Amino acid sequence: MTTLVKTNRIESIDLLRGIVMVIMALDHVRDYFHADAFIFDPLDLDKTSVALFFTRWITHFCAPVFVFLAGTSAFMVGERKGKKELSAFLLKRGLWLVFLELTVVNFAWFFNIHFTLVLLVVIWALGISMIVLAGLIHLPKKMILIIGLLLVAGHNLLDNVHVDGNGLDAIGWALLHQFQFFGFENFSLFVGYPLLPWIGTMALGYCFGSLYTLEPTVRKQYLIKLGGAALLLFIVIRATNFYGDPSLWSVQSSPVFTILSFLNVSKYPPSLLYLLMTLGCAILFLAFVEGVLGKLNRAFVTIGRVPMFYYLLHLYLIHGLAIIAAMATGFGFSSMVNFESWVTMRESLVGYGFDLWVTYGVWIFVVLTLYPLCKWFDRYNSDHREKWWLSYL
Repeated sequence: MTTLVKTNRIESIDLLRGIVMVIMALDHVRDYFHADAFIFDPLDLDKTSVALFFTRWITHFCAPVFVFLAGTSAFMVGERKGKKELSAFLLKRGLWLVFLELTVVNFAWFFNIHFTLVLLVVIWALGISMIVLAGLIHLPKKMILIIGLLLVAGHNLLDNVHVDGNGLDAIGWALLHQFQFFGFENFSLFVGYPLLPWIGTMALGYCFGSLYTLEPTVRKQYLIKLGGAALLLFIVIRATNFYGDPSLWSVQSSPVFTILSFLNVSKYPPSLLYLLMTLGCAILFLAFVEGVLGKLNRAFVTIGRVPMFYYLLHLYLIHGLAIIAAMATGFGFSSMVNFESWVTMRESLVGYGFDLWVTYGVWIFVVLTLYPLCKWFDRYNSDHREKWWLSYL
């Protein structure tokens, strides 16, 4: 074990970010390779297995940790550059991420040159949250904290508010709080990441950054208390089935599936309980890993230092491998490109897919393939800090 080197970065944060980026790839590989990916939700307790449930459930940690730590990183940048410069950076980076989501990322998902199916998912939510944070940072920190808490803890009060149809009012409400698919004559829009709780998550991550101005021993105590309190709140509130998640848990046919029901909280949009569960664990992780790193952990740190570079590459690599897999199993190249809707995607891939162990094998292959590229880019980034455009990757 080696002691963390003091740099402008907090390596425990890079470690956590790298781990969730690697876990994220598992979910995306499952989307393209697992036989049941287009048939049923792996969190459907009537159809899933324990292994499949946890294959999907473990990836719940990815988006909230990524958005939360983006807020924390913004705070650290602001400590070095000041709020005016940080605000400009967040605004420009947020707009850039929205552009990437609508172009480079959407094309990676569907290889549809006509862009007739557009997803608004994690990079979209990250970008808009940065744009909002660009304004929020000019408020007192206590006000930012209150806004973050209100959005995260209070947005479930809106769960029963729905706006139907394909009008601007329905789209506007979906962008804020309603997971929804919109089908038009020549175009489809899928709002997967409604914004209110994600904006709150990033605001809380920004406030969380203040803890990294404290001495490590003092910070560790705060992290343990904060993470432990979040998990305790999750257990207590979840047990009541009163508030915090639209999906209630219930006693199942076996104790194991009852536990799965308890853990099966809502991601779209991320409920209060979802965020307490995932971020509580993440904060405890940060409390106990700061100070030492092993050789394997440094590989995760490398990936965590270049998250956008890794994210873009992993989507194209996974989809490219899926095309090869489809052709090798008799489905042809066309079955994996030019998706126009979820329906056409399912129709073109009826009977396609592999066992879960194959999914894990492809996942390991993807990560091992991307790691040397991430290592090269991290080194290039470190050696060329004068290149402004690198900060956008």
